[in-house]
Amino acid sequence: MIKLTVNGVEHRLEVAPDMPLLWALRDHLQLTGTKYGCGIALCGACTVHIDGQAVRSCSVTAASAVGKAITTIEGLAGGETLHAVQAAWLNRDVAQCGYCQSGQIMTATALLGEQPQPSDADIDAAMAGNVCRCGTYQRIREAIHEAAAALADEVTA
Repeated sequence: MIKLTVNGVEHRLEVAPDMPLLWALRDHLQLTGTKYGCGIALCGACTVHIDGQAVRSCSVTAASAVGKAITTIEGLAGGETLHAVQAAWLNRDVAQCGYCQSGQIMTATALLGEQPQPSDADIDAAMAGNVCRCGTYQRIREAIHEAAAALADEVTA
C-alpha cells in the first residue's frame, strides 16, 4: 500500500513500490492528462510537479513520491479558473496536436515558480527537455512571457 498526495488529495494505492509514478497516475488514479512519450525521461510529455519541481514521472517511482505533494496538469487550475500558463497557452494558440502540451505547461509553470521574469535564454534552457513534434517553440516562449506578465499583474493587484 502506497499513500500519494496528488492535487491536494491523499490516495492509497495497491501498487508495486517500483512502479513508475506515471503509471500510478494514469492507470490507478485515471489522471490521463500526464502523457507517456518516451519512457526514458527525454521528451517531457510526462512532466508533473513534485514539491513544486518539474520531474519526469516516467523515471520516478511511486514509492519515491510518498510524503510529497504531486501536482498534475489536472490540478494546476484553481477550480474553473485556468492557471496563467494555461490561459496564455490558449491565448497564443500554442497547441497543435496537443500531445506534449501538459508536460510543456507543467515545465513552464515550474520555471515561473523559480524565475518569475525569465529571459528568452532562461526559457529555452528550462524548456529544452520538452519535445514538441509540431515545433511550436516560438509560441511556447511567447506564452511563457505572457503568463509571466499575468502572474506579475496578479501580485501587484
